[in-house]
Amino acid sequence: MEQRTNIQAYQQAAGALPPHLRQAALALSDADQARTEEFRLRVGRPMSVVLPEREQELGGPTVEVRDLDQLVEIASKASLHAVLDQVRRGYLTMAGGHRIGLCGTAVLRDGEIHSLRQLSSANVRIARQVRGAAQPVREALCPGGTLVSTLILAPPGLGKTTLLRDLIRMASDGEGCAPQRVSLADERGEVAALYSGCPQLDVGGRTDVVEGCPKAQGLMLLLRAMNPQVLAVDEITAPEDVAALRTAAGCGVKLLATAHGSERADLERRALYRPLLEEGLFQKLVLIRRTGNLRNYMVEELD
Repeated sequence: MEQRTNIQAYQQAAGALPPHLRQAALALSDADQARTEEFRLRVGRPMSVVLPEREQELGGPTVEVRDLDQLVEIASKASLHAVLDQVRRGYLTMAGGHRIGLCGTAVLRDGEIHSLRQLSSANVRIARQVRGAAQPVREALCPGGTLVSTLILAPPGLGKTTLLRDLIRMASDGEGCAPQRVSLADERGEVAALYSGCPQLDVGGRTDVVEGCPKAQGLMLLLRAMNPQVLAVDEITAPEDVAALRTAAGCGVKLLATAHGSERADLERRALYRPLLEEGLFQKLVLIRRTGNLRNYMVEELD
């Protein structure tokens, strides 16, 4: 069942590719379609797919500039003006939650990127919902039946966002814990993947989402406007993010967040993360490790 669902997601994402590249993508075996994480299109090179263990060229024709233009046209349903705000940030979200990252020549206005021209490469990231990803840690993170403030720590590519998304869904729907109102600051649209105002990935029925603005501003907007019981954000990257989380914690709001790192000592070493420990903003820490193709979760108390 899971393999069939993964293949369907792959084929939906492949639907945004120009026809001749789509044909090459659909020629991949079912087993590899189910495991593929991304399509990579680079001008002058054959298209490739990213599998968990490697990036593999598919052969066939090389990608041309017009192929990238057609990719954007198909994904935006020929309404580039409707997604221009996303494109100037280097990506766009298509139906199903699949996310297309773009590179090219930046057009600047007043020192900021206004648009991209003459695209040079694209990354089509296949969105896959992993319901139940949080089940192994649910009991540890919900003592007394209520979710506590939790920080997820792992290096890139180990599933921080996947786990965060499922924790949001779990808290919002009351799966194994008391249901709570959750507000999500989804700066890059990777958690909920809004499309025409509707989340393409399941973040629960009591979840409100703001995307497309810096995380700190999104957190403060949600705190003021949506009366959340839980505030969630993917990837703490700036002192402003920490300050916004500090304000929310001071208002009695539970926190869900992710950060880059391999172990608890990384939080202690880095000046950005140190206040998270010193001020007790989080009660639980989830560490993600990979063993072969399996992900292991370790939950630690943060005193």
